[in-house]
Amino acid sequence: MSDTSASSVSRPAGLMRRRQTAGHHKVTSIELFFDLVFVYAVTQLSHTLLHRLDATGALQVLLLFLAVWWVWVFTSWVTNWLDPERPAVRLLLLAMMLAGLLLSTALPEAFGEHGLLFAVTYVFMQVGRTLFTLWALGDAAPANTRNFRRILLWLSVSGVLWLTGGWHDGPLRAACWVAALMVEYLGPAVGFRVPGMGRSTTADWDVEGGHLAERCSLFVIIALGESVLATGSSFAEAGWNAATVQAFVGGFIGSVAMWWIYFDLGAERGSRSIRRSTDPGRQARVAYTYLHLLIVAGIIVAAVADDLALGHPHAVPAAGAFAVLLGGPGLYLLGNALFKQTVNSTYFPLSHMVGLALLGLLALLAQKLTVADVFMATTAVLVLVAAWESASLRSVRRELASDEPHA
Repeated sequence: MSDTSASSVSRPAGLMRRRQTAGHHKVTSIELFFDLVFVYAVTQLSHTLLHRLDATGALQVLLLFLAVWWVWVFTSWVTNWLDPERPAVRLLLLAMMLAGLLLSTALPEAFGEHGLLFAVTYVFMQVGRTLFTLWALGDAAPANTRNFRRILLWLSVSGVLWLTGGWHDGPLRAACWVAALMVEYLGPAVGFRVPGMGRSTTADWDVEGGHLAERCSLFVIIALGESVLATGSSFAEAGWNAATVQAFVGGFIGSVAMWWIYFDLGAERGSRSIRRSTDPGRQARVAYTYLHLLIVAGIIVAAVADDLALGHPHAVPAAGAFAVLLGGPGLYLLGNALFKQTVNSTYFPLSHMVGLALLGLLALLAQKLTVADVFMATTAVLVLVAAWESASLRSVRRELASDEPHA
């Protein structure tokens, strides 16, 4: 029997999505089910940062967030090509869910006693998913198969660094894990170049832009939802008084403003842009793989700010608390601005630029404001940006509405 025949016997046919001639594949229920694991991961990250508001804690949480985001976004790329309705692909996602739960459980002590558990589950998810994808693609997409062979080599190199760091502790663990992340984040930027195997181009990545845009939008919803739930839970546990009620209302309004800034026009314009792009792989790499991590990071940090406002409204914020109070909205506005600039091929949004400038002015008043003052001021900045952009882009909204298909 030939190798081709053996492969067709061992691998179920039709594991790849069939491209639609119009529109795009909607996100499936199993993909949403998989994403639920990352609600827990986001919660773990925000709680870890809340209890480690110093430079070391912030850098550790940043590293862990970059790892969590990378395993999720790589999986989203894979389910853009593979059909999640096929039983084999569903089993892959369910196995990834189990590993994701273990990964999330290890996050608070990833730099402590659970370092090896974190490293093993992370490498299992990254390398295991890539091996499955290579098996599933077979000869159906030669360019992508060659690309995943390169990806496997890159992830194997980073995997050695992850596992080495997991076996050790202290500075060596941090150094190994930083190096591992550098390898993984550099990979897409250089087309996963491998000596003797060349590199891929974004044109090789036959991505369905609308599906990937929807996946990233739903992850933003997950992060915002976790923030709202955390605010409600903290408020229920806090003593109800004028300060906590103010923080609760301010946190909710801030979450609404963050939703508005991304979803009012930004998400739809981004989705339409990538669907119509002549090189959707390039836009997916820049706008949805790299820039969206700033947006999600901003939401996670903002959730920590909500907890601070509910727990210590009258305190003068220390350096770490002040950085969180300003950093959440700042990261979110910066990420949204760069995302919109990229997908719309336009200038840095003026409303977002003004919002960032106002946050900079607040930084000059660090010693004169309480936590509640800073929190409500940043909420006001987010509301201002949302209202400004909504009012200034009325013509764009009408254009999008008129471009909708009629029944």
